[in-house]
Amino acid sequence: MRNFDTGATRDTDVGKPDYEGFLSPLVIERFGKYMDKHRHQADGKVRDSDNWQKGIPKDAYMKSGFRHFVDWWKEHRGISTKDGIEEALCALLFNVMGYLHEYLKSLKTDPDPRPFIEKGICKMNSDADEGICNLGYACDACPYNKEK
Repeated sequence: MRNFDTGATRDTDVGKPDYEGFLSPLVIERFGKYMDKHRHQADGKVRDSDNWQKGIPKDAYMKSGFRHFVDWWKEHRGISTKDGIEEALCALLFNVMGYLHEYLKSLKTDPDPRPFIEKGICKMNSDADEGICNLGYACDACPYNKEK
């Protein structure tokens, strides 16, 4: 329990991700501008901001991500690309996030937790890093934790 000088109290933050510390507001802002720019399609229509979450095959993310990685690499080596390093990095970030999104969705949609444990995916009964398993759950919040 955390107690503040004002008398307010909050639950502990131990074992909870510090998203504010892990993320850069500069990067999030630039990435948001990149995503907004790419919502506008050639036919003039504007995609919903979460359109990508409807599902894009991981192969598409891999192929696109690799192309943008090459642009990043070229820019790193001093070779100019059509769109520049910021576009390449934002595009790479989009493809990595999309790929991870699809991967995590495929794990969490399995209604039976046994395959997670059998495949070694769930670390709830091992030394998970700070109590967070690789499914992204704190042990006390994990839907697969039979001990809670």
